[in-house]
Amino acid sequence: MKVSTAQPYQLIYSLFQHEYLGYLFESFVVQLDDKGRLTLQHQNISSKNAREFSNGVDERDIKLIELMDQIQQESIMLKFYKKKVKPDEFFLKVYDKENGDKALQEVIHGYIEQRRAKILDLLGGKMIFEMGRDGEPAWKQIEWVEERATVLFHFRRNEENTHYFPTIKLHGEKLEWQYNGSYLMCNEPAGLICQNKLIRFEKNVDGNKLKPFLNKKFIVVPRKVEETYYKKFVTQLVSSFDVYAKGFEIETEKFDLAPSLSFSELSESSNGTLFGKTNGNGHADAEDCKILFKINWHYGPYQFGYETNPVSTVEMEKTDDSYTFHKIYRKGEEEKSILTELSSLGLALKNGRMTLPRGQAFTWMADNSEKLEELGISVEQSQSDRKKYFIGESAIDIEVSEGIDWFDIKAIIRFGEFEIPFEELRKLIKAKKKELKLPNGEIAVIPESWFTDYSELFSLIEPDQHTHKLKKHHLALIQDLQNGNLAKVTMDRKLQRLEGFEEIDDYPLAESFNGTLRPYQKAGYNWMRFLSEYNFGGCLADDMGLGKTVQTLALLQAQKAAGAENASLLIMPTSLIYNWQLEAAKFTPNMKVLVYTGTNRDKNPELFQNYDLIITSYGITRLDIEILKEYYFHYVILDESQAIKNPDSIISKSVRELNSRHRLILTGTPLENSTMDLWSQISFINPGLLGTQRFFRDEFQMAIEKRQDVEKMRKLNVMIKPFILRRQKSQVASDLPEKIENVKYSTMSPQQEEKYEEAKTYYRNKILDTIEKSGIKKSQMLLLQGLTKLRQLANHPLMVEEGYDGDSGKMEDITYMIDSALSEGHKILIFSQFVKHLSIIRKYLNEKEIKHAYLDGATKDRQGQVELFQNDDSVNVFLISLKAGGLGLNLTRADYVFLLDPWWNPAIEAQAVDRAHRIGQKRTVFTYKFISRNTVEEKILALQQSKLRLASDLITTEESFIKKLSAEDIGELLA
Repeated sequence: MKVSTAQPYQLIYSLFQHEYLGYLFESFVVQLDDKGRLTLQHQNISSKNAREFSNGVDERDIKLIELMDQIQQESIMLKFYKKKVKPDEFFLKVYDKENGDKALQEVIHGYIEQRRAKILDLLGGKMIFEMGRDGEPAWKQIEWVEERATVLFHFRRNEENTHYFPTIKLHGEKLEWQYNGSYLMCNEPAGLICQNKLIRFEKNVDGNKLKPFLNKKFIVVPRKVEETYYKKFVTQLVSSFDVYAKGFEIETEKFDLAPSLSFSELSESSNGTLFGKTNGNGHADAEDCKILFKINWHYGPYQFGYETNPVSTVEMEKTDDSYTFHKIYRKGEEEKSILTELSSLGLALKNGRMTLPRGQAFTWMADNSEKLEELGISVEQSQSDRKKYFIGESAIDIEVSEGIDWFDIKAIIRFGEFEIPFEELRKLIKAKKKELKLPNGEIAVIPESWFTDYSELFSLIEPDQHTHKLKKHHLALIQDLQNGNLAKVTMDRKLQRLEGFEEIDDYPLAESFNGTLRPYQKAGYNWMRFLSEYNFGGCLADDMGLGKTVQTLALLQAQKAAGAENASLLIMPTSLIYNWQLEAAKFTPNMKVLVYTGTNRDKNPELFQNYDLIITSYGITRLDIEILKEYYFHYVILDESQAIKNPDSIISKSVRELNSRHRLILTGTPLENSTMDLWSQISFINPGLLGTQRFFRDEFQMAIEKRQDVEKMRKLNVMIKPFILRRQKSQVASDLPEKIENVKYSTMSPQQEEKYEEAKTYYRNKILDTIEKSGIKKSQMLLLQGLTKLRQLANHPLMVEEGYDGDSGKMEDITYMIDSALSEGHKILIFSQFVKHLSIIRKYLNEKEIKHAYLDGATKDRQGQVELFQNDDSVNVFLISLKAGGLGLNLTRADYVFLLDPWWNPAIEAQAVDRAHRIGQKRTVFTYKFISRNTVEEKILALQQSKLRLASDLITTEESFIKKLSAEDIGELLA
């Protein structure tokens, strides 16, 4: 029967008893007559359609309806029984007296009881009815009673037994609730229907304590079971409710609260260990055990454990023939406040307990001892523990003073009244042992903070009879201890300046140095000069293109001017040797340079004394280490030092055998794959700075790479910072011109050189013969064909010979430079006149899974490729052919431009570079022009300089340029 929303209606809640589920409510709307009375016209509603009756429904009603929906039999079946069955089948199966599912019954009962309690809280002021047997929802109205009733539990003990019964008072009057059809619609807490009233209780009485008395006057407790009954049941009742007793005593007592925190070891369990590893004898390793904290509440002579909402606690005392119940009132709010304070200190007790790793536990007690005393919390160890721990104050005082080549370390360590020898503590911390036995037999746990603060210091110290020393290159570690107030330090003020690089003195350049340094390069030179004064090694790790070479040459020239007698050794990849030769000739022309390479090199170390600088490769060093280590070099310098990043490689081991007064490394990428890269390189320049390889792996590499330990990363940075100078391009932008051009010389591989020489001989003979017979004009097409082939071979023979399976010197240099620039976060434009050359580079990028944009004459969506490069931060390489991309493109996201092959006209190259170097570019643009040594490319470069005016004319094609060449020019190109 539908209820019209256009007419007055009333929302009601109807209580009925389900055969299996107990008392449930349903929600109804009932139509009202013209006098506002309920009619028989009603409609059951649910949360699905309740809002249709919005005039008579508020938010509390919506919540009530949702709760009532959740306990209807259909909802219960759907939630707890996945099979689709009829209600009769479900209830007969689950609630069968003999074979029913008792566990599921308990779960369903708890679920419904929880929602009944919430319904009871929300029913105030609502219209409540008891449903008639015919389903009439408004059969008998139930009055909601706002005032809560009180319960008094009575115990009358006599010689034979004890009578137990409750009485209820409502509005100050005794309530008649027994033998009159009263019933409990909810047990937890109790909700009593009595004389058509819904009654609730103070102290949230459990209905199960009232239920036996609905139709019973009292319960008899026989004398033979009274002690057990009193202990288990009466104590709880006395603690929570009002009790009247006759035949035994109830004494109410009040005391001040005195909290205590007890701790005990948790290391063993029946199957070996509970928290740690066994050490073979059934006991847990001391390093692995945990500490259990437990809160205790002391009230006078009584001690109690944690309770959720403590009001009072009862202790039963049996006398000769009676009992006394001591009811101790608990200061519940004060207990909660103390638990909150402990939580704020880092000890968040759950159910009054918490475990912490042993070291962390003792650190916590030491750090919070004063606060615990303020709160009045005593700390005590469990008497059952097999060890007696020291829980007093501990202190460590370290003094550091600077010697000639060392720092002297002195330390005083105290645990309470005992002073511990420094060497004993150092060995324990170095071995990561956390226990120290004191003279009185107590076990002191070394504070965790000492391991954090001093582990590096103690591991790197070198004992020397009665003193402890630390190498002077550990000054950053000492400064870090000083800055953290962890040590008292006395140090030369000049040495302290290395921490603040900007404060280093300005050193003059040698007069014979043929060049000028930009401000940031001069700062790098000053830094290297400072390091040399103190015999510290350094790592110059400037970005690619910032001039590591010129800074190093300035240093070497200054060393020579200062009287350095021995030669310096410069080791590098083979491809860089020619560039260093050129740079040395340009900036330090009066330095004597020996290039120690080639199969015909003179393997006599005595010859080195006739030179200032020996240049060689990593390969030669590996082969000739027995010869090279015989000479004592002034400097050993490694360029592209990531070549020794693997400490176990032959080259790493070889360079560490070299003898020198100073060491220096140059790299744009000091860390490529792993923090171990750093150890290998830093240990070369400053042996021992980062400890042994094993120490570094355990202390730093594992912590940083596996655990992302920020503090270890900070400490490592502190230790190496004075010896690594790294400037990124963005940092020194104000010191740089807008555009920096570099020429990168490459050496052809032997197989490539063979192919080149073969082609050069063929075309030179043919072209010169044609010129002699037919004149220069008749030979221009042949010349163009020959020069093109030679230029392609200078790039990569694969451009000419499809089946070529050899390598290319230029290709190795290009891919190396690509990898270096990308590792530093730069975006690169790569130009070539040859699409075939771009294809080779593109294959490499694909193999390395390097995302890139690509543009040649066949590309249809030019703008799409431009936007991809400009807008996508993951696309950092753009391959472009000269003809397709030399003009009209705006590529200001790039700051590196690679020109893979030289063009006849420098203006064409400039146009390519200007794709990046234009309005909108906010960074300095670095250009690298790749030239293969001893090829036509090198000759083209020379012609560009000598024919600069000619090249600046409106000559835009190779053909027009070739027409301007003389017979002498052609002869020079093919020489």
